[in-house]
Amino acid sequence: MPYIQGADKTDIYVKDWGEGQPIILIHGWPLNADSWEYQAVKLAEAGYRVISYDRRGFGRSEQPWSGYDYDTMSDDLDAIIKELDLKDATLAGFSMAGGEVCRYMSRHDGKGVKKAALISSIAPYMLQTDDNPDGAPIDVFEGIKAELRQNRQQFLAGFFKDFYGNGTEGGGVSDEVLHWSWQMAMMASPKATLDCVDAFGKTDLRPDFDAIDVPLLVIHGTGDQTVPIDATGREAVKLAKNAELKEYEGAPHGLPATHSGQLTTDLIEFLKA
Repeated sequence: MPYIQGADKTDIYVKDWGEGQPIILIHGWPLNADSWEYQAVKLAEAGYRVISYDRRGFGRSEQPWSGYDYDTMSDDLDAIIKELDLKDATLAGFSMAGGEVCRYMSRHDGKGVKKAALISSIAPYMLQTDDNPDGAPIDVFEGIKAELRQNRQQFLAGFFKDFYGNGTEGGGVSDEVLHWSWQMAMMASPKATLDCVDAFGKTDLRPDFDAIDVPLLVIHGTGDQTVPIDATGREAVKLAKNAELKEYEGAPHGLPATHSGQLTTDLIEFLKA
């Protein structure tokens, strides 16, 4: 069965492809595991066991009313790792999934994890505060939620154009990819879509970096307008004990689609190292 029960018995939809060293691909907001298509197939073909799952409230997973915080979501990840008996795994979190990676390492002591990767990640902290001046003002996140409440379908259709950098030199995807992404977003619970804005926008993950004692690969586009690199990728490598930053010049947020080949190559090199 492709479902594993999370910590509160929420059914989480899981894909488990291939054999070999495991890598867990955790998707961004407001997508699902299918968004890893370009990496998942090639990683499995390269001899890795590729696990990807739909976050609670998204895709084919159950849609509970609550639990859209990083403690609970990292508990879901822990349940998957335990159920599949994974050892020496690599965690790869895209966008808001950087929060699951960091919180799993601190809340669950990184059990079963050998390496980690943050890709266009929101970690360590997205919110602008006195001690985080490069973050985004709280009005940005409240504005997103207001737009979602007013017309979620229309807002997300426009959101993905910036997400993939359409109209920029470093990004851009086809209309079909935009529609595919919108379809994934429409599968999500409206409540999960709203609550996760607070999770990725307002959760301070800086203390969690003390627990990341495995090799960490940070990949981020310098043209990312959705999650700007200064407050995230460049700060993450300052906090981590053993981190490498790869900057994709001019690249937008949605790297798994816009820079699919480069990202896959970098992940495989990191897995082999």
